[in-house]
Amino acid sequence: MRLRLVVAQLLLCLSVSGLAAAQARPDSYTRTENVVYGLSNGVGLVMDVFTPTGPKNGKAIVDVLSGAWFSEEAQVRQHLQARLFDIYCARGYTVFMVRPGSRTLFPADRMVEHIGRAVTFIRSRASTYGIDPTRIGMTGASAGGHLTLLALATAPGLDIKAAAVFFPPTDLLEWGTSGRLVDGLEGLFFSGGQAGRTPQEIEQKARDLSPARRVTRALPPVLLIHGDADPTVPLQQSEKMVRVLKEAGGDARLIVKPGGGHPWMTIAEEVAVMAAWFDEQLAR
Repeated sequence: MRLRLVVAQLLLCLSVSGLAAAQARPDSYTRTENVVYGLSNGVGLVMDVFTPTGPKNGKAIVDVLSGAWFSEEAQVRQHLQARLFDIYCARGYTVFMVRPGSRTLFPADRMVEHIGRAVTFIRSRASTYGIDPTRIGMTGASAGGHLTLLALATAPGLDIKAAAVFFPPTDLLEWGTSGRLVDGLEGLFFSGGQAGRTPQEIEQKARDLSPARRVTRALPPVLLIHGDADPTVPLQQSEKMVRVLKEAGGDARLIVKPGGGHPWMTIAEEVAVMAAWFDEQLAR
């Protein structure tokens, strides 16, 4: 019963309205919608580009748009409400909001492949966008954070300079104190769902899709922010990821938001913390 409740909560990931009290101010950026960065099984893969209206700093942030492993308009509204694009663009960043696809069409490993293709697309057009291809950061929240970390751990040649994520699932086989998170996520593990798959196949796929179990080397610096009252993704998920990253020789930091849920109303304040952290990391 508890596992079903956790799954149900996760499927509502980032569906809470009002991620921040303030709305994004449109004067800090211009938005170019639905830029096609590739095709997958005949389906167009798109991103939106948020360009600063003020001075550019020549750096880029890839925002992996995913909630409960869906990339839909609800998630766009939530990122706007969190003032993500306003905050980054006001600091001079060009932000690429990448839609890696939804689990109704693509399993998670395909979404990771799409993220890699998006980064390649962005880097190949660096001069057009006025960015330095060696100074690209990546961010995501919840499922977007999971896909960000999985891409860093598994996608060859991604070459991201730093990453910052909110409350990411990182180990689908060790889910807080409730066991493992493998049921109720149709389409995430296998195209067509889990019907007909053996328990061994499902467990192996859960292992393959767990960033905390895929880290074999030092990754670029990673910042994680997680609430200690998160009812959807246990704080343990970020704690384990930080521990694994450090054990591999990487630079990892966890900020715990007291009373923070999934998400919290003042999350724009933590978006600003991430932006300041990227200022430091991408300047190196």
